[in-house]
Amino acid sequence: MVGAEARRDAIREILTEHVVATQDGLRRRLAARGIRAAQATLSRDMALLGVRRAGSPAGPRYVVGGDGGALPIEPVRRLVDRVQSNGALVVVRTRAGAASTVARALDEAGFDDLLGTLAGDDTIFVAPAAALGGRALARRLRRLLGVG
Repeated sequence: MVGAEARRDAIREILTEHVVATQDGLRRRLAARGIRAAQATLSRDMALLGVRRAGSPAGPRYVVGGDGGALPIEPVRRLVDRVQSNGALVVVRTRAGAASTVARALDEAGFDDLLGTLAGDDTIFVAPAAALGGRALARRLRRLLGVG
């Protein structure tokens, strides 16, 4: 059985490499990789990844995020439980299995005060660009992600 993050990675890869116009087409491509997913699971994964329909020379297709790869911040807000800091590092707690999706959205948001992220299953370590910039970055992320 394939985990949620591996399945989402496969969806991201398939939608980047192939023109896929329907969920059934996506489900068949996943099945060819040995990954089974119910329609409801597929819909939920696509929402978490920010998948949308877009026009292409080959016709309508699914793309990930606003530019085919980047995840917008707004859809991942509901996946974040809390943001904490010790002054030097920020820790973002997410729902189970959502950390890599949220971390990717943070990395691709282009914040100049965020050096990078490291995600586990439900925890993200966020490195601020400045050595002691953790508290300020944590405040900014709390506002942005709508958590206390």
